[in-house]
Amino acid sequence: MNAGERRGPEYPEVTLAVIAGGRGERLGGVAKGLLEVEGRTVLERVLGLGRLFGDMLLVANEPGPYRRFNLRTVEDVVRGRGAPGGVHAALVGASTEWVLAVACDMPFIAEAAVRVLLEARGPEVDAVCFTVGGREEPLLALYRRALSGEWGETLKTEEPSLRALLSRCRTKRLEEETLRAVDAELRSVVSVNTPEDLARHGASLPPYIPSPSGRGPG
Repeated sequence: MNAGERRGPEYPEVTLAVIAGGRGERLGGVAKGLLEVEGRTVLERVLGLGRLFGDMLLVANEPGPYRRFNLRTVEDVVRGRGAPGGVHAALVGASTEWVLAVACDMPFIAEAAVRVLLEARGPEVDAVCFTVGGREEPLLALYRRALSGEWGETLKTEEPSLRALLSRCRTKRLEEETLRAVDAELRSVVSVNTPEDLARHGASLPPYIPSPSGRGPG
C-alpha cells in the first residue's frame, strides 16, 4: 500500500442513512429519490457520499422503487410519525455510534458541508445540525445512535417534530454562516418537493412512476 493510500472508509463510526419517507404526492406520487438531476437520480447523488462512511442504509416503508440500488433497507419502528419516525428507524438500524441522516430529495449536498458537521462532534454532543434562516435543518444532520431508546419511547406517545426532538437533547447548532463558508448558495439544504422545485433546480421526473412492487409499466 502506498504511503498516501487510505485503508477503508474515512469515518467508519458513521452510517449514512437516507430517509426516503413517503411518496411525493405533490409530484404525482413519485418516489422522490428517483427524481433526476444532471443525468443521475437524487438517490445516486446522495449515495456518492457513502464512500466516506462505515455503513449505509435506506429508511423506506415502501422499498420497492429503490430495490435496484441493493441497499440495506429498514422500515419505521414507530409508524405514522413522518420524518421523526424515519430518523428513529435509522438510529435503531445503525450499528455505528453516529448516523448522518439525509433526505432522499436533497440533490446538492456538498461533501464539504458534511465534513463541517462531522468535525463539530464531541463527547458532550448528541446531535449536530445547521441552522438556516433561524431554523434547524434536521434532515442534513448527525445523530448519536444512543438517542434511539429515548426517542422511541417519546414517539410511542407523542408526535413531535424533529426540531422538537433536537430541543430535548444536547444539540450543537451551526450558524448559517458556517454553512455558507463551504456552500455559498446553501444548496446543500435544497429539497425538491413540488413542480416548481423541479423547474427551479433543473430536476425531472423519472421515465415512469414505479409501482410499490418496483416494477415498471408493462
